[in-house]
Amino acid sequence: MTIALEVTLVAVVLAAWLSTAAYFRLRTPFARIHVITFTNVVAGGMTTLAAFLTSGAAPGSFKVAFIWLATLPIGAVLSHATGRALHVREVDFK
Repeated sequence: MTIALEVTLVAVVLAAWLSTAAYFRLRTPFARIHVITFTNVVAGGMTTLAAFLTSGAAPGSFKVAFIWLATLPIGAVLSHATGRALHVREVDFK
């Protein structure tokens, strides 16, 4: 295993732990939505990079990249819909 691959996988784990800590630290659901987006972008991107470092330009690496690129807009739409639903309900989370 190369050092670049090890660093990439450590970055995935650190992003997941950082997101977990931030999720419990943040008080409102509006703030917690950002944590989920961070995890999707950073951990997904690092996982995709790890796939390319492991297999090169193999079909499996492109599948991982496609899945990650598909989850980016889907995650953004779901985060927006969740925030909108919370706003419409006007729930006080303080």
